[in-house]
Amino acid sequence: MPSIFCFVSDPQLPPELLVLQTALADRYSIERTLGAGGMATVYLAHDQRHDRQVAVKVLRPELAAVIGAQRFLQEIKTTANLQHPHILGLIDSGAANGLLWYVMPFVRGESLRDRLHADKQLPIPEAVRLAGEVASALDYAHRQGVIHRDIKPENILLHDGHALVADFGIALAASKAGSTRMTETGMSIGTPQYMSPEQAMGEREITARSDVYSLGSVTYEMLVGAPPFTGPTAQAIVARVLTSEPEPPSASRKTIPPHVEAAVLQALEKLPADRFASAAEFAAALGNPGFTSTRSTAGLRRPAPVSVGARAWLPWVLFLAAVGFIGFDQLRPRAASPGAPVQRFDILLPDHAAYAANILSVMALSPDGTLLAYNGEDSTGHRRLYLRALDRAEPVPVAGSDNGQYPFFSPDGGWIGFRVGTRIVRAPVTGGSPETICESKGAAIGTWLENNVIVIADSIGLRQCAAGGQVTTLLASGPAEVFNFPHALPGDRGLVFTVHRDSASELAVLDVQTKKMIPLHIAGSDPRYVETGHLVYAGPDGLVRAVRFDLQRRSSSGEPGIIPEPVQVDFGVAQMAVSRNGIIVRAPSWSRPRTLELVDRSGRAERFHPRIGTYEDPRFSPDGRRVALTMDGGVWLLERAQGALTRLSPDSGARRPAWSHDGTRVGYVLERGRTTDVRMASAEGGGPAVSLPGARRLEPWEVVFTPDGHSALLRTVAPSGTRDVWLVSLDSTRPPVPLLQNPANEVAPALSPDGHWLAYVSTESGRAEVYVQSFPTMGPRVPVSLDGGTEPVWSPRGDELFYRSGPALLAATVRLGPVFGVLRRTLLFSDRNYLSDLTHQVYDVAPDGRHFLMVRNQGGTSHLTVTLNQFRNLGTTAP
Repeated sequence: MPSIFCFVSDPQLPPELLVLQTALADRYSIERTLGAGGMATVYLAHDQRHDRQVAVKVLRPELAAVIGAQRFLQEIKTTANLQHPHILGLIDSGAANGLLWYVMPFVRGESLRDRLHADKQLPIPEAVRLAGEVASALDYAHRQGVIHRDIKPENILLHDGHALVADFGIALAASKAGSTRMTETGMSIGTPQYMSPEQAMGEREITARSDVYSLGSVTYEMLVGAPPFTGPTAQAIVARVLTSEPEPPSASRKTIPPHVEAAVLQALEKLPADRFASAAEFAAALGNPGFTSTRSTAGLRRPAPVSVGARAWLPWVLFLAAVGFIGFDQLRPRAASPGAPVQRFDILLPDHAAYAANILSVMALSPDGTLLAYNGEDSTGHRRLYLRALDRAEPVPVAGSDNGQYPFFSPDGGWIGFRVGTRIVRAPVTGGSPETICESKGAAIGTWLENNVIVIADSIGLRQCAAGGQVTTLLASGPAEVFNFPHALPGDRGLVFTVHRDSASELAVLDVQTKKMIPLHIAGSDPRYVETGHLVYAGPDGLVRAVRFDLQRRSSSGEPGIIPEPVQVDFGVAQMAVSRNGIIVRAPSWSRPRTLELVDRSGRAERFHPRIGTYEDPRFSPDGRRVALTMDGGVWLLERAQGALTRLSPDSGARRPAWSHDGTRVGYVLERGRTTDVRMASAEGGGPAVSLPGARRLEPWEVVFTPDGHSALLRTVAPSGTRDVWLVSLDSTRPPVPLLQNPANEVAPALSPDGHWLAYVSTESGRAEVYVQSFPTMGPRVPVSLDGGTEPVWSPRGDELFYRSGPALLAATVRLGPVFGVLRRTLLFSDRNYLSDLTHQVYDVAPDGRHFLMVRNQGGTSHLTVTLNQFRNLGTTAP
């Protein structure tokens, strides 16, 4: 039986992908998700017949149900017959168990949207040329009777610098389904910023002049840097499209030639009859220096009169915009009335500002729930904070927030505070450089009181930052306790926070006036207050709960209830933001479907195992015959020759395996709530796993065995919250010894094959960098990475040290001997879809030293999920 069928039958696959892979098994093998939009998901696949990569586009099930298979297959035939140098062609199409799909060539390059994100404005000759190429494609399609209906930068691909128009298929088929049925799905054909007025008004008959208008909008954006009409909501944009005149492009860019401006403005006329009759005419005008429009420049800024028909349509258009563009991220959340139904929708994040999923990626919402702050990263792995208004599609980077963490808002929502290294800073949300408020002692998290005072939790305790950088202690932590996750209560009634003692965490309230702590006797961490009278927190079991909270008495009542949101909780941190008025924004689970890939030094990859699973931490055995890895909450062994998977750890909560030097044992970290231990099991199975002596009291999160077989390195968490590295004896004959212990974080220890050199990651410089020291003497520290580095792994011969820098994998050629040195650094490849971790190596080097075992995320476009009215539906009694 071919291996592809083994892959298809895998129960780990999502149902819709399982159906698709089964239907396409004899022609295409699905490799990974390329992206997802409002109407479809795109997968990268391998065309088995022609040995090439293709893109398979699958319509969303609700859209497929509206269109129907017969209509889709009938209309897609028209698209298949479009053959033009600037149209992305159609290879194949079909229907399978309710799924509608079509296949296109896979184009390596970028979209026009990507280009505009990078450059904002294009050189005028290039913008005119690209507009002409798109116009040529549209003119050809129009002459075949095909109207695109959704021309926008996302649907224009750039291949070798030339335009390719994509997605004729969906709009053509969807338009035949009828606007009423489309509205019922919560989707709409077209995008507000590029819609023609007649399309926005819901006209049944859309002509080629509608595409001319959309191309005029795209050309305007290429020249100016923004579409002709923008606004805070879809409703506002549509209203401007119907009633306002575009500002002349030359008002923003004086070098635009008069004939180019005249052509663009004529393409943007409100009435179709006033535009160019064809896309070819528009292209000709763009390239004709003698072209002049019949429009008068004096009248360009006057609002166009709204016809009686438009006035009648306008309220309905705005209503449709309100309900129809949720898929385009245009919904502004508003305060809900009691009993309003729970609503959920996704907001998509662009590749240049994707959500950076890790334990430091704490999100925050402004008190009114309209502005989100989150940790994001661009395609190079550069991380910073971003602000994203929930009614706008484009996130905005926060100035000076490189490697910033733990954002929090001022009570009025006008400022954002965050941590950079040990500094607590603030910046206006409208833009501007941040200013330092105070210095913390070690890592710190802040919150903002209504009297404009910032309170931080650091290694000293809960402390107050005042003007001029003065810091005073409100509540000092004891020798065996740590305070964390402060959250201000309204009216300066104090703040809720987490108290960590030993291996347990519970919630407490600080009275800011009396500086007294009030225990709440609730096990959990990361609390937030919601004005519906609830305290939301992460329980010790990893579930998010809500309990009734009396703000006047600062006490809880009733039994906590579980919030029905699949929120990722790790190390007591809930990957979600909650506004004061109860809006929830949560990150996708880290446990996305993943594949194991064997990657060579050029980045060329092949599937290492056919199964899709929740893989993490692959580690080759010393002889290379087996791989230990984390999957489904346990440690497994994968036989490389047969592909058989066998569970090694009997209990859940096992992770981060490490082989002994002789390959006879596998150690791993076992997590029980906030308690961690290191267990060692026989690699051949049989017999119970035993605890590593003395490990549990150090709170270990990672283990590395020394080549001599007598000791192990443990990466631990100190009571202050910092990460350290200790040396422990396997037979408990010697007490544990701290190797790396200071206020900074030291993580990801890696020993050279000869056991003489220790590589690790430290944040002492303010960002993560890779260093090497002699072992066990711990001589002078030598820097390896130059521009940020994580996850060091030695080559089998010890002559190279590999490390990650963002999505890139680099090889440092090193000199061993009496003095360690870095001879050169070489970029091997870069791919942001491979799993990465700031604290631990999540890839390994094969015994040949030429290949890398890596974990590829199979998720689609980075997104966050918004939930409205959750707390109002918990009722008036305790949940």
